[in-house]
Amino acid sequence: MKILVTDDDKEIVDLLEIYLGNEGYITEKAYDGQEALERLAKDSEIDLMILDVMMPRKDGIEVVKEVRKSSQLPILMLSAKTADIDKIK
Repeated sequence: MKILVTDDDKEIVDLLEIYLGNEGYITEKAYDGQEALERLAKDSEIDLMILDVMMPRKDGIEVVKEVRKSSQLPILMLSAKTADIDKIK
């Protein structure tokens, strides 16, 4: 299984890559929403995306809206936001 990990915090991406790699997953990395969309367009073998909400260029919500136009790819959202409205989005 190939997982695209997208977060603007390099340390988080690297940590997730280590943990997922230890479990046998293949990881791809992106550091902003636009880069994530570009990687998805180039690699049709990505099975899951882990996506941060707050990122430069395109935030996680924008990325999900774009992905959902053409795909039902499973997406796990990461967020430091705690407000109920942010969770509902």
